[in-house]
Amino acid sequence: MRALQVRELLPDHAGAALVDLPIPVPGPGEVRVRVRAAAVNFPDLLMTRGAYQLKPDLPFVSGLEFAGEVDAVGEGVRGWRAGDAVVGGNRFGAMAEYCVAPAAALRPKLEGLGWDKAAAYPVAYLTAYVALVRCARIEPGEWVLVHGAAGGVGLATVDLAKALGARVIASASNAEKRAALARLYAPDAVIAAEPGFREDVKTLTGGKGADVVFDPVGGDAFDESTRCIAFGGRLLVVGFASGRIPEVPVNVPLIKGFSVVGVRAGEYGRRFPERGAENVAAIDALAAKGKIRPHVHTSLDLADWREAFAMLERREVVGKVVLRP
Repeated sequence: MRALQVRELLPDHAGAALVDLPIPVPGPGEVRVRVRAAAVNFPDLLMTRGAYQLKPDLPFVSGLEFAGEVDAVGEGVRGWRAGDAVVGGNRFGAMAEYCVAPAAALRPKLEGLGWDKAAAYPVAYLTAYVALVRCARIEPGEWVLVHGAAGGVGLATVDLAKALGARVIASASNAEKRAALARLYAPDAVIAAEPGFREDVKTLTGGKGADVVFDPVGGDAFDESTRCIAFGGRLLVVGFASGRIPEVPVNVPLIKGFSVVGVRAGEYGRRFPERGAENVAAIDALAAKGKIRPHVHTSLDLADWREAFAMLERREVVGKVVLRP
């Protein structure tokens, strides 16, 4: 089978290559899936150079999330059979013609979603849900500032926040992305991700500031967000796409009365399995009803993985890029 394998941790993904590997055999409690689409996530890029918190043993196959059809089941598996259409999240292994995942990591593909969108929504929307509902305890009518709003997880957060009744300020780095955001999801405001955005946020919120800030960017965006967050606000730390991990003097949240909350959706589900299952069920229900609408920027053949990775690095993607093995 074709697979994107990482053999060495090197800059510029130099240790990754498309190779032929034996088709994996599912062990007890595992399911083999014929992958029809695998979404590209920023952690996939980081893992090729060992810059992500998860560091699988080498060599490993890239890919966090996928959609496909059950091909074979291992000993003891109940509830899945060959031909079932599924979506799944695994910590790696999805960017291949076949992948093996724990049976518990799979769920039925929603009938209303094609392969590409089915692969593109689970990780991003789960992160958005854990951030907004579990960590921020968002209320209808609250102001939510979303940084990196055109990226996969940012776009999902804009979409979900609107579905939950929040007022959304979407921040993006260029005019094309801002136009796409306005067209796709119609947030209450779209602003430029430039120094001084705090003034836009204060004006839009009547001087109050944002009740919730969703920040997968870090760096300067985090620093300035502490200047335009409301008293009692929740600043959600999701990632550091800017490359700089910011710091905040503790007197700042003390005086301004806001919380800084770390968001790790996968870890949340592992630590609280029952709530994790509720989170997944909640986003599936919203998607089934058409209340959230995942967006795929483009789909490419697995052979074009370098271009897919480069598109994310150039920050030109709106939503998700999907690879088809």
